[in-house]
Amino acid sequence: MATAKRLPLETKATAKTPVIGVFATGDPRIDQASRDRAVNIVEMAANVIAGGVKLPDGTSVPVVYSPVLVDGEREADIVARQFQAEGVDILVCVPDTWAFPQLGLISLVSQFPEETPLNLTCGNSGPRPGVVLTHAANGAFSQYGRLVHINVGTWPDTGQNPQMTPATAKSLIDWVYAAVTRQAIRGRRVVIFGHDSMGMETALAHVIPTRQTFGLEITRLDMKLLADMLQKKAYDAKELEALRAWLFEHVGPRIEIRDDADRERLDQGLAMYLITRDLLKDLNAVGGGFMNQLEWGSDRRGIPLPVADVMESLFNSSFDHNGPKPPLPFATEADTQALLTMLAFTYLGGGTPPLFMDFRKVWEPWEINQLADSLGMGDVEPDALWRRKGLVDGNNSGSASFDWAGKPGDSVKELLLRVSMPQADPDYFPGGGNSVTFITPGGIEGIAGRLGYNTLSGLFSLIWDEAVTVDLPEKLAHAVANTSNPTWPHTWVVPKYATMGEYKQFAPANHFHMNWGLNPARLEYWMDLANVLSATPWQARPSYIEGVDRPTPLLYIQNGGEATAKMLRKR
Repeated sequence: MATAKRLPLETKATAKTPVIGVFATGDPRIDQASRDRAVNIVEMAANVIAGGVKLPDGTSVPVVYSPVLVDGEREADIVARQFQAEGVDILVCVPDTWAFPQLGLISLVSQFPEETPLNLTCGNSGPRPGVVLTHAANGAFSQYGRLVHINVGTWPDTGQNPQMTPATAKSLIDWVYAAVTRQAIRGRRVVIFGHDSMGMETALAHVIPTRQTFGLEITRLDMKLLADMLQKKAYDAKELEALRAWLFEHVGPRIEIRDDADRERLDQGLAMYLITRDLLKDLNAVGGGFMNQLEWGSDRRGIPLPVADVMESLFNSSFDHNGPKPPLPFATEADTQALLTMLAFTYLGGGTPPLFMDFRKVWEPWEINQLADSLGMGDVEPDALWRRKGLVDGNNSGSASFDWAGKPGDSVKELLLRVSMPQADPDYFPGGGNSVTFITPGGIEGIAGRLGYNTLSGLFSLIWDEAVTVDLPEKLAHAVANTSNPTWPHTWVVPKYATMGEYKQFAPANHFHMNWGLNPARLEYWMDLANVLSATPWQARPSYIEGVDRPTPLLYIQNGGEATAKMLRKR
């Protein structure tokens, strides 16, 4: 008599890590040397992926490969069972020979969920044309509405151990990062403290669309819990002392403390980090958000509490008092769509720190030049990018990752030497506490953008552009900062293709975000996999830039373009 299997009683929750399965199709009619070469290519590609992709915490993504060539239905079943036993949820096929698409590849892929990311990477080989299989299979998948990305790259036509070219490897790694981001976020959760973000409709927690699009849950906790835990001192007092000592070691002279009340508010802000960190860890969360305004720190009908700026900066940074750590995207003002943007950017960058900014004053070229002239700086840096393009003053009272006080690779000591912590603006934040401020140096390249949701299509979209930070002469930087909030962090952002007129007219919200370590192809692959609309309404940007953008999927070409195809997929 059959009996059920009792699983072990576990008390520790762990999240599933994406697993990449690499394989190749084959043709049973070919010679053994060609079959051996095909298996060697599978191993080569698997090792390229294993050496090139990591999660935000720095760990490598598991990669498995099968030496079984998928010649037909029997081999498809064998490899599918192997991959399912290993938890594979990302598929990479690297064909080097012709194969019959339905007999092998489609039979294998059909045994996985429809949304499993699928990539076909091949060399442009003449003798045993895997490229012919790639195009045949791409057409077959696309005609029945299945998204697949192909990477027709290069490796030598001959030899038993060919190596793919760096360009082919880069395209494959970019796709894998997108697939890992897609699968790593699916089934996870973020934690939002408070309710709607300051009445900002573009920041709402669209719970059902977020679940349907990203597979992500939004856990909502009332701020009373955090206030109660703060009152109860539900944190390790010794760790609070260690955090405070570390902060004073690195920032001390620039932490504004006027009296014992200020010191107590600083301690409360640091305690908030420890409490929230432990809550997020207990819930296995990959991100969070906190609604400071109005209830927590601004509503005088209650008891305003200290700002969360230092807490938010610590979460978004790659270090704290305990040493290196993965950035944990954390949105000020409980801006959930900001959080989704930063979460995707951070995973796509392999753990690069996110920057949360107000889309503040946009300085068109004529305006920033006029200000420079008024300061007697008309001849200073005549060919500077900020003079030719203008800039956006990106600044906000919270969520400023300490990493953005310097350049990638700067030490903790170097970064925190550039950070100050003045008292929060008493008009906006009567609860007091310390803000965080610095000016980001120029020369940091990345992607700046913002996710938004629209009920007409039922889709999320991302308005984005490549961007770079710029330095301003000290006198001009001081004037620009004082135009907005001088005690908040400032990052001078210049988009690559958007004019400042376009940038300020097409912003989807009052916040935007930037990560370094991203490129357009990687971002575009992820938007495809998540079915997010890509919005680049910049007149100067071509629709496709070879070597920069990912190749447009055939599924889109056959269905009236990317936006139309994504709307059809949504149905």
